[in-house]
Amino acid sequence: MPDLLAIQGLRAGYGEAVVLPDMSLSLAEGQVLALLGRNGTGKTTLINSIVGIVRRLSGSVALAGRDITALRPDQRARAGIGWVPQERNIFRSLTVEENMTAVAQPGPWTVERVYEMFPRLKERRGNFGNQLSGGEQQMLAIGRALTLNPKVLLLDEPTEGLAPIIVEELLKAIGSITRAGGICSIIVEQNAQKILGLADRVVILERGTIVHDAASSALKADPSVLERHLGVAGAKVH
Repeated sequence: MPDLLAIQGLRAGYGEAVVLPDMSLSLAEGQVLALLGRNGTGKTTLINSIVGIVRRLSGSVALAGRDITALRPDQRARAGIGWVPQERNIFRSLTVEENMTAVAQPGPWTVERVYEMFPRLKERRGNFGNQLSGGEQQMLAIGRALTLNPKVLLLDEPTEGLAPIIVEELLKAIGSITRAGGICSIIVEQNAQKILGLADRVVILERGTIVHDAASSALKADPSVLERHLGVAGAKVH
């Protein structure tokens, strides 16, 4: 069985600036990858390259064995790329339910199943996007991505600015989603401690290049890697 996501020799950036000089990365079904790195190291550019909204100079992106390099972002979404950007990008003038039904595709992830995952959304199903708290908006952004029934779920800073209790709820849900089968996840996160308990694998970027790629358990056993690459000194990794 091929990897769900396979990136080969990807060179990408903005205008004349090359952010990813030569990126190769693959993920298998059920895998949760934490993508770490200081600001400006290419994490969001990598996510956006998979989505298809960054200038690609060379290389390829394949999804479940299908080359999607030439597809537009909307075609990639229908093919199975689920994206939750930092800005969340929910439809603020639509209700919670309309946000999800507007993009839903057939598959195991229905609106009702999202409500089971996030009961708070069910309570707010008739509320407009702009009436939700930050945590509820993030739940909706994830729920909307799930109703596309993606093969790959991309989350860019999903816990940023949220209360610790909401963060815990979201991370638990993300773990359940990926382990439900048929999907893999890439999570960009500034705070390594938040994500290491959830991720199977950790990739650290510097200047658009992978400088560390290992099981998260190895990083827990040797926190000096975090200090060296991220400047996280003396931090406890749970």
